[in-house]
Amino acid sequence: MKTTIRVNRKRPESLTKQITEQLTGLIESGAMTVGSYLPSERDLAEQVNVARNVVRGSYENLMRAGKIQSEGRKGRTVRAAGAKKRAGKSAGSKARKK
Repeated sequence: MKTTIRVNRKRPESLTKQITEQLTGLIESGAMTVGSYLPSERDLAEQVNVARNVVRGSYENLMRAGKIQSEGRKGRTVRAAGAKKRAGKSAGSKARKK
């Protein structure tokens, strides 16, 4: 999917926030459909001409907001609006015995 994300370095908002807001808009408008893959951090960073950690921060914000989910090495996908978060390992979970 070719995204149309643009940043304005003269705006007071951080680049991370600008990218997060634009991706949120694409998701909520339906331009990015449920299950569609987002560009890799590297690809989007090159396209928008920002550092990769800026894109990573945007993706982390979207994951915390429940807009996207990680599919491991496959990448990140758009989540359904009411989808439940996957149960992950908690920090206090016991290690599995061998």
